[in-house]
Amino acid sequence: MSSTATNASTNTSAPTVTRAEYCVIACAEAWRDNGEVLASPMGLVPSFGARLAKRTFSPDLLLTDGEAMLVGLDGTAEGWLPYRRHLTMVTGGRRHVMMGASQIDRYGNQNISCIGDWERPARQLLGVRGAPVNTLNNPVSYWIPKHSTRVFVERVDMVSGVGYDRAEAAGVTRFHRLPRVVSDLGVFDFTGPDHSMRLVSLHPGVTVEQVRAATGFELAGADGEVPYTREPAPGELRLIREVIDPKGLRDREVRV
Repeated sequence: MSSTATNASTNTSAPTVTRAEYCVIACAEAWRDNGEVLASPMGLVPSFGARLAKRTFSPDLLLTDGEAMLVGLDGTAEGWLPYRRHLTMVTGGRRHVMMGASQIDRYGNQNISCIGDWERPARQLLGVRGAPVNTLNNPVSYWIPKHSTRVFVERVDMVSGVGYDRAEAAGVTRFHRLPRVVSDLGVFDFTGPDHSMRLVSLHPGVTVEQVRAATGFELAGADGEVPYTREPAPGELRLIREVIDPKGLRDREVRV
């Protein structure tokens, strides 16, 4: 296989689109066709992606201020979301979270709690937080701004978010779904053998070899032709640059 991914079409505007902007588009696509659900992005790029999705192809998304208010496209409050209602949406599957991951494995088990043995960890992180409830009750995607073998590991040190193998072993697959993982190198899902991680697309300028070298396990889909992540349409690019993130904060989170 060639070291360079193939692209179905040629677009002369490609060099003007930054890696961060491809990441925003890739994150936005996670909420395509979600309907009226609560979008809960964690991190700058996922937040920009959720706002872009609502402004374009997913207008029914509900956005929050990160606390108790539903907000509109300009950030002004549109409604109140009390904690009990929020939990109802979580347990009813009416929320799609995009979380981070300190570690993630081939089946989507995620760790944000500690590095090393949990009884005596080498490094304490955030803690389990709401990851188990999120992953067992509503769709959860992941955003990883720096793809490396320290994050994409063969086995996570502690399971915070539940992956496909553990959900199946525990018999709790009814509402468990991990739509996608977006990193600074590409886009991934879990449609490989036994719900293992599959390489879906590469961001332009990235090769399959780069992704393999930065991943601590074998990826499905890396042996054939891999498309590039789609480019933002002109209108989407204008929204990203002029409306959603005019200060260019996206480039602080994605450094190439």
